[in-house]
Amino acid sequence: MRKYIPGLKSHPVVSVVRLSGVIGGSSRLGGSGLSDAGVAPLLEKAFRKGNPKAVALVINSPGGSPVQSSLIGARIRRLAEETDTKVYAFCEDVAASGGYWLACAADEIYVDASSVVGSIGVISASFGFTGLLEKHGVERRVHTAGEDKSMLDPFRPERAEDVERLKELQRVIHGNFIDHVKARRGDKLSGDDLFTGEIWVGQKAVEVGLVDGVAHPVPFLKERFGDKVKFNVQGQRKSLLQRFGLAAAAQDVIGSVEDRTLWSRYGVHG
Repeated sequence: MRKYIPGLKSHPVVSVVRLSGVIGGSSRLGGSGLSDAGVAPLLEKAFRKGNPKAVALVINSPGGSPVQSSLIGARIRRLAEETDTKVYAFCEDVAASGGYWLACAADEIYVDASSVVGSIGVISASFGFTGLLEKHGVERRVHTAGEDKSMLDPFRPERAEDVERLKELQRVIHGNFIDHVKARRGDKLSGDDLFTGEIWVGQKAVEVGLVDGVAHPVPFLKERFGDKVKFNVQGQRKSLLQRFGLAAAAQDVIGSVEDRTLWSRYGVHG
């Protein structure tokens, strides 16, 4: 009721949004993966409800879909500009690849001394099963309209032209990633190896300009907005499957292997 009492000064409000999980991952059955459609309501409320002084993004993500990363980042910037609200990003264990893309949507980025950030690159990984079907007496039948429709088929020998086409697609996506980081970080960046897929930890990420400092959300925001600052925390709603414990079992079967692979690349597990 404080804001409705004439003459009584209201405390500043900072909206807090947690962006945690693989981007575009484990969402088919209501899991915890991040997607633009999934976080849109949280971001809308964070920027528009209660006239916040700022929005804080708490990020813990090893990346994932480049398209979903781009869509979420663009939504954050659009809302920030429409509401004239400053955005701060606070990275936890990992803000790498698409996770760092999200962090760059903020005006300032802060990390823990042990946070892993960067990995500005594009990766595609698969397996080759050439000869496996023949060994077990299985005949595979694939019919396509278009000679490139079965590009990188794991059950046939790898073709040089398929690999070159994949690399061309990766070059385009990598270029978009680089442009995004340069546009957001600008003259803060230093060093020649920032876009090789390398990762940095804590203070080293500060030194190369990928982040602005080592700081944790609550003490930083209290120092910036005063001890009376109020935090309006926006959390993701659990789906019906999650509430009844069904999504976790389904995710173990469908998506958890891929998600864990992404986390383990940076020394942590989802």
